[in-house]
Amino acid sequence: MRLDRNLLVFAAFNGAMAVALGAFAAHGAGPAVKSLLTTGAQYQMVHAVLAVACATWASGGKTARIAGWLAAGGGLIFSLALAMIGLLSLPVMGMIAPVGGTLMIVGWIVLAIAAFRSHNINA
Repeated sequence: MRLDRNLLVFAAFNGAMAVALGAFAAHGAGPAVKSLLTTGAQYQMVHAVLAVACATWASGGKTARIAGWLAAGGGLIFSLALAMIGLLSLPVMGMIAPVGGTLMIVGWIVLAIAAFRSHNINA
């Protein structure tokens, strides 16, 4: 089994950050910031889990690993952009959040391509 250790480590730190942001949103953030942090944490966590799956999918090959990096990177960018908007009052980061969103979407599409190409999935 080929494991992408770097992607797995990156995904694990993304997951930890998502939990920390979610906890802060639930227990320390004001109402306006809470919504932004919660949304960012949810998207980041989902894409961290996707990256773990891609990092450990032996037959997914390079395409699955690319999907994982796109998803995890996009989740991080999206989450950080929302956090900076809410915590640092940087509305300019609203132009960065769609970059993260686009990377997450492309990650899912690349994952679909990897699944379509895989010979070890029953059709």
